[in-house]
This record gives sequence, C-alpha cells and structure tokens, in this order.
Amino acid sequence: MFRALIYLLPLALTIYAFIDCLNTPEDEAKHLPKIAWVFIILLFWIVGPLVWLGAGKMRHAPAGGRTPSEWHRNHRHEWVAPDDNPEFLKALKEENKKDESLLKDWEADLRRREEELKRRESGAGPEESAPPAS
Repeated sequence: MFRALIYLLPLALTIYAFIDCLNTPEDEAKHLPKIAWVFIILLFWIVGPLVWLGAGKMRHAPAGGRTPSEWHRNHRHEWVAPDDNPEFLKALKEENKKDESLLKDWEADLRRREEELKRRESGAGPEESAPPAS
C-alpha cells in the first residue's frame, strides 16, 4: 500500500498542478510564461508542481471577477431589459422621428411627381400621349 502511495501522490500532485496551470489566465502566471510552467510541471515531477503551487501563480482573486458569474455578481445593472432603459428608449424615439421626417419628405416628393405627371397628361393631347407607331 505504501509503495503505491509513493507513486500515486506525486502523480496526483502533477496532474493537479498541470490542470491548475492550464486553467490559470496568462496574466496570473508569475515569473515565467505559462508554457514554461507547463514544461516545468511535466518535466520535473515532484519539484515542478510544488514550485508552481508555491510561486508560479498569483493567489488573490481578480478585482472584477474572472468567471462570468463573478463578473455578473460584481457588475449589477440598473435595467433588466432594453425596454426598461430610458437611454435606449430615447434613442428609439429619436430614430423614429428621423424616419418619420424622411418618410414625410418621400411622400411630399411622390405627391409632387404625381402632380407633375397629371399636368403633363392633361396638357398633352391624345396625339402626344399615344405611343409612336413603328
């Protein structure tokens, strides 16, 4: 039993340190790049994992939170949906006003063109409005 423990304990330590190193963001690895830590952990079986756990990683929690759930806990928003956000609603109203004015301009231009067409048709006789014979 003790002989198996001699091999299993360093193996478990190496696996733990390896996975911990892989899951650690690059900016939290101290002294060396993360890839160098991976090689140290895998090449130096007992010493590498111990050095990684002791000196290779910053052990404080990041201010903003590293995981999405931590970030959402720390960054509460006042509004739940866009419909409850007054700035979003204000932007929609301004966009609607611009669209309405553009639509009114188009309608006025269309009316002007229709009136112009009616004047041309009413001023022209049946000879002028008939298509030329070929």
